[in-house]
Amino acid sequence: MSILDNLKSFAAKQFIDVINYVEPEDGILSYRYPMQDMEIQNGAKLTVRESQMAAFINEGQVADVFGPGLHTLNTQTLPILTNLRNWDKMFQSPFKSDVYYFSTRTQQNQKWGTTQPVTIRDKDFGMVRLRCFGIYSWHVSDPRTFHSKISGTRDIYRVAEIEGQLRNLIIAHISDAFAQSGIPFLDMAANQIEVGKAMMATLAPDFAALGITLDSLIVENLSLPEELQKLLDERIGMNMIGNMAQYTQYKTAQSIPIAAANEGGLAGIGASLTAGMGMASQMAGAFQQAMQPQQPPPPQAPPPPVAPVVAAAGISAVIGDTKFCMNCGAKIAKAAKFCTECGFKQPDV
Repeated sequence: MSILDNLKSFAAKQFIDVINYVEPEDGILSYRYPMQDMEIQNGAKLTVRESQMAAFINEGQVADVFGPGLHTLNTQTLPILTNLRNWDKMFQSPFKSDVYYFSTRTQQNQKWGTTQPVTIRDKDFGMVRLRCFGIYSWHVSDPRTFHSKISGTRDIYRVAEIEGQLRNLIIAHISDAFAQSGIPFLDMAANQIEVGKAMMATLAPDFAALGITLDSLIVENLSLPEELQKLLDERIGMNMIGNMAQYTQYKTAQSIPIAAANEGGLAGIGASLTAGMGMASQMAGAFQQAMQPQQPPPPQAPPPPVAPVVAAAGISAVIGDTKFCMNCGAKIAKAAKFCTECGFKQPDV
């Protein structure tokens, strides 16, 4: 190639004096600034707006990262790129480098939820399967890590491409988060904020490993599968009823005006009332018996003494130095001729 061709090629090149980017729509996380057949002029201006960060990529390696502000590009502001390019002296010629813009805006109202019940260990019920869902928010905080692990060399990388991964990451850590919170299931509904904080603490390191900061995580609902919810409702209902007999009386009293309004209603309400009261009494007794601790059986009465029975039969009963009256069975001395209780004369032994 002749010197003239080189001059023509040099003249045809476009040199960039200002690098500037405004997001055309929501949902863009990473954008590669168009640099084909273009070189960056020494001393060019780089504009980075609030909620943005910019990074220079040299041959696939992240070099210098810029935050919000207006930056002049030279060896002082590009120290890493200067080192990679071996610019040991002040460079004056244009240079080529990939420039990526990253959105650091908070991505709000991102939804998460369990597609299948998750089994957790609970203090009250042992093992519980529950469903939960809510929302979370996050933002790109480390462009170096995010570029190397997530967005890569893509011209445009959007929120929708990483949303599924983040949602599955949350679901995968739910069991650990609930276990670390130590909150029983029945108390979780009243402590959803604490549950969310526990989940955030568990998930923060995994989000940071992707170059992302988890800003908030809100638990909107915690529920059991339908079959377990029915059992819990029954248990709650029995606790609320308390005295079954009084509850039956109350329901029967409520039904009297309705029965009176129907033909023949009061005729059959007596039988229903009697049956209901009997059933209520039996159920109340059963519940009370089940709730009360088992009482030991009463001690059996000792057998009656043999001596009075023998004496009553007209037989002299002598035990040691005593004997029993032939008339009343009272215990008297062996040598006594008369009973000290009734005065009956005792036969000679």
